[in-house]
Order: sequence, then structure tokens, then C-alpha cells
Amino acid sequence: MALIKYRNVEIHQQELCVLNDVNLELHKGEFVYLVGKVGSGKTSLLKTFYGELDIAAGEAEVMGYDMLHIKRKHIPQLRRKLGIIFQDFQLLTDRTVYDNLEFVLRATGWKNKGEIKGRIEEVLTLVGMSNKGYKLPNELSGGEQQRIVIARAVLNSPDIILADEPTGNLDVETGRAIAGLLHDISEAGALVVMTTHNLQLLREFPGKVYRCTDHLMTDVTAEYNPAEIDN
Repeated sequence: MALIKYRNVEIHQQELCVLNDVNLELHKGEFVYLVGKVGSGKTSLLKTFYGELDIAAGEAEVMGYDMLHIKRKHIPQLRRKLGIIFQDFQLLTDRTVYDNLEFVLRATGWKNKGEIKGRIEEVLTLVGMSNKGYKLPNELSGGEQQRIVIARAVLNSPDIILADEPTGNLDVETGRAIAGLLHDISEAGALVVMTTHNLQLLREFPGKVYRCTDHLMTDVTAEYNPAEIDN
């Protein structure tokens, strides 16, 4: 079953059509890129996946939710099933890494201290940050902060990870490491959808590629990874 299924979807920003005739069917374990110029609709599309932006027309389903008719009270339930990674981190700057992660777990219903501690240690190990739990965000490099953001996104083992330009503020090598980590997460079974301007990543970490341009979204996977067409 598709985790995200869009049919003839139209997306508006402030009454202007950003994208129309969007058709998507995305599944667990897929690594998906959204590419295109600034203002082409990549982030707007991402926002419709988690209910931040309404859909103007068409049929849209995310994790079984009808995104055209979803009630406001159900959006938090949907978002608990997603992992969202922002370019600007959005970490709580007055709390340690551990406390940032504990805050998310408690906010999503975790109560047992031992289970919370175990899960935090698990995700910090996953992102290569097992010895950084006591640090404040401003004591970390940009790449380290982004690893913590990824750890936060996977805390509740979501089926979908949405990453909006996760390498945009990082140097080339650090960006490659972050993209590689997200690619590994997709291979472990999650659907990862990532917007990027770094086209080199598309060849290094293969996946589906959709380009947003002229109000349309086109599958251009063959331009970057012809082998994916057979999968």
C-alpha cells in the first residue's frame, strides 16, 4: 500500500497556483528527491504531506488520511507518524541534546523513564552521536546539529521521513554524510522524501527523482539513475 498517494493534485500559495496535476505514489523503503529552483513548489509539496498547506484540488492520501478533508484536530495525529527535518534545525537551544529528545518522547506519550533513556541512546547511536547527549545545541557543529535533528525525527520509528534541504547549510563533506545517513534510514524501511539543490547527491545516493518546474512535477529519475527505472 502506498504511504503517499496523490492524483491530479493542485497546490496553491496565497491564491497562486504553485503546482498542478501532481501524481505520486510513494512506498516504504523508497528514497525520493524533490529538485527544482527556489520557488518551484518543492517545499510547498512537502508541507501538504504534513498538513501545513491545504490542497486546492485532486485526491491526496498520506498514511491513510484524506488530505483534502482532514480535520484540524487530526493533523497532530498524522504528524506523530511522520519525521520532519528542517534546514534550520529548530532545536530547543536552552536544553541539552538528551532533553530535546526526551521532550519529544514525552510529548508523544512516552512515560517510562527506562524506555525513554533506552530509546534516546538508540537513536543517538544510530546517528553517530552517542557521546553528545549532554551538550547544548550551540556547542555542536552544524553537521552535528543536523544529526540530532535526524535522531529526533526517527524517535517514534515513523514510516515517513520528510527532509527539507537537510544539507543546505552544511559543507560538502558533511552534507554527503547526512544524505548517506538518510539513505541508510530508507534502506532500513522508511520512506524518505528529501528536497535538495545538490544534484551530486542524486548520483551518489540513488533514488527516485522528481523535478518541479513551470508549475509541474515530472519524474526525471532516468536522468540520474537509469537502473532505478527497472525497479
